[in-house]
Amino acid sequence: MRRWNGWGDDSLSHPLPGGAVHYLERVVGKAIPPHDAALFDVVAAVPESRLPEHRLVDTRPETRLRHARGQSLPDWIALRSGRIEAFPDGVARPASSDEVRELLAWAEEIGARVIPYGGGTSVLGHLNPLPGDKPVLTLSLAKLNRLLALDERSQLATFGAGVPGPELEEKLGQKGLTLGHFPQSFELSTLGGWIASRSSGQQSLRYGRIDQLFAGGRLESPAGTLELPPFPGSAAGPDLRQLVLGSEGRLGVLTEATVRITRRPQKEAFHTVFFRSWAEGLETTRRLAQSGLPLSMLRLSTPSETETTLALAGHKALLGPFEKVLSVLGAKSEKCMLIAGFSGPAELVEAARGAALSMAREGRGIHVGKTFGRQWHRNRFRSAYLRNTLWERGFAIDTLETAATWAQVPGLASAISAALSDGLREIGERVHVFSHLSQLSPSGSSLCATYLFRLAADPDENLRRWRTLKDAASRAIVEGGGTLSHQHGVGVEHLASLEAEKGALGVSALEALFGRFDPKRVMGPGKLVA
Repeated sequence: MRRWNGWGDDSLSHPLPGGAVHYLERVVGKAIPPHDAALFDVVAAVPESRLPEHRLVDTRPETRLRHARGQSLPDWIALRSGRIEAFPDGVARPASSDEVRELLAWAEEIGARVIPYGGGTSVLGHLNPLPGDKPVLTLSLAKLNRLLALDERSQLATFGAGVPGPELEEKLGQKGLTLGHFPQSFELSTLGGWIASRSSGQQSLRYGRIDQLFAGGRLESPAGTLELPPFPGSAAGPDLRQLVLGSEGRLGVLTEATVRITRRPQKEAFHTVFFRSWAEGLETTRRLAQSGLPLSMLRLSTPSETETTLALAGHKALLGPFEKVLSVLGAKSEKCMLIAGFSGPAELVEAARGAALSMAREGRGIHVGKTFGRQWHRNRFRSAYLRNTLWERGFAIDTLETAATWAQVPGLASAISAALSDGLREIGERVHVFSHLSQLSPSGSSLCATYLFRLAADPDENLRRWRTLKDAASRAIVEGGGTLSHQHGVGVEHLASLEAEKGALGVSALEALFGRFDPKRVMGPGKLVA
């Protein structure tokens, strides 16, 4: 069963190797495991529903609790402490577009607000009901998960928007096909959620972002149905698909989505290269991203992330001699790890691998084979379970992401790291920060920063620490010219800063657009724009 207050299936875990605990204690200090609220007690505190009865709506307290929050650190703090400000008053699971329209009309009639719910993986507050006098209906798309049409000749597939990543790939895989969209949240997140938040996958260098994969679909809004045909190209005015991409549930509910698919690659390989410094790794990675080689991914870790990755991997008896060899070759404490992915026909993979590794050698990179790459690929969706383990040990961990041009990346990476590292210095707490570049393009890169700190006994203090760090990093991003969000959206956490990126006219245009599709402001209250 899915965890109600953490990540993933409660039968799965990601244990820490023995040496990893000592490493974390060295970088932030010894932590004290928290005392978490029990499910029974939190369910008992769920207030009475304010919704009238409806045949499609479940108002049971535990169902409402399990749909009350997403996966942000503030969400975890609320769930694990039992201090939850507001709950949905009911959860509906429509099985068709007709039922979605029925529920939207009902919500409008009774004055309720509607929150679309896909996989529950939002880290920016998209799923959270806001306190207020209006009842809230959470609309889960879990039953809208079927493969509706498959056009192999045109390489198009239409799914219900609630299909989770693994189910989508399993259904396409039966025909030897793939979408190739693999965000970190792949295990739980859904196609509709990817589109609504403008998601990017780990192998977007080959397959493209969801912007490029979304070909059309159907949106049910309070004002009516918007059909988006999957034309391969059209000059008939602005592309309305762009309105849906990144709309975060404010326009309505995406019930069907047509996506561009491709054949599964004949061969995949993930190789690892170590660089002696961040500057050398960054320069070579930029050159690779701009080379035109058919790579599927590039992921460059900072020295801090490289050190952390090796420390948390365990296998000290094996890694010790390996690091000594790297040290002899000049890759010491400032070394950076690059994982390069190659996917496609076997001959093309081999040619791309040879050319890319040749470029890496020119940049003084040390190729160490496929072992680390295989391990990363095998565990890339399991590492999210480490959040549960760390929390239970007394450590909070969170991530934030941005994207910038290659000219801005070096300064932005340094500024974010400094803002987070120094964020809790005034209260004597250390913050461990590590970052990587991924989802690259010829013009720039995303930057994902992870930060870890000790949990306090008081949940309010933990929330204050998180807010202090989040605000400091957000200021660094805006001042450094990065985007507020590379792939997670805006939600409530970035709402106050949206004008800094879109401008006042841009924000007012979004507000007017949402008003056209949702005149009574039923959808996604307080998300993306106020």
